[in-house]
Amino acid sequence: MTEPIIRYEVKDAVATITLNRPEAYNALNLALGRELFHAALDADEERAVRCIVVTGAGRAFCAGGDVKDFHDSADRIGVVIKELTTYLHGAVSRLARTPKPVIMAVNGAAAGGGMSLALAGDLVVATESAKFTMAYSKIAASPDGSSSYFLPRMIGLRRALELHYTNRVLSARDAMDWGLVNRVYPDAEFTVSVAALAKELAGGPTLAFGRAKLLFHQSTQESLESQMELEAQAIATLGHTEDFRNGVAAFVRKQPPVFQGR
Repeated sequence: MTEPIIRYEVKDAVATITLNRPEAYNALNLALGRELFHAALDADEERAVRCIVVTGAGRAFCAGGDVKDFHDSADRIGVVIKELTTYLHGAVSRLARTPKPVIMAVNGAAAGGGMSLALAGDLVVATESAKFTMAYSKIAASPDGSSSYFLPRMIGLRRALELHYTNRVLSARDAMDWGLVNRVYPDAEFTVSVAALAKELAGGPTLAFGRAKLLFHQSTQESLESQMELEAQAIATLGHTEDFRNGVAAFVRKQPPVFQGR
């Protein structure tokens, strides 16, 4: 039986999306892009899911676009790239906009579109052996998959341009120092550590997480006063949720809160 190119599993309120082309370092071809898009939709829509983890099978997270496919499709490359980016961008948009926390678990190399995909997570965790590189200019390509949006906001314009111009490879520790990665775990402890973090987030006040995520994204285009108005509306709305009432009651009673995402 042929292995699926995306493994999708829901356990303990956590949806894990695993890119599963290990023989190609999980490079994005049309089939993988399409399945990633549908997996992102499923994870966003499934009510039982309260946290999403994206990772790769084998030794890489994602090596970016499948350059061999680009070579084989030279006569219709524009159509192929537009179709692939339609799926990739749809997946990135859905993961960035879902109210559920998204962890990018970078288990190895994240290059090109793979690095872009990683940047779209709410939290990025990596193995000690993980590497990050833009790689686009190696094939005379420009960025896709969100990196031209997220990189300048995270590390500034000059550093973003440096990564594209020079294809500098960042170690996991370098990426954490630059603000691209939240946590770095030893390779042998990675799976257990990611599972623990996902469980923690899935058990948290996920409605509040979703509102905060939206506010942080909106803040890039709002004035101070309009952003504070959005904050006031959001926190007032959350005041009517079960999680808020339970959290306040638990705080007063000096007990640990129990959140249900309601």
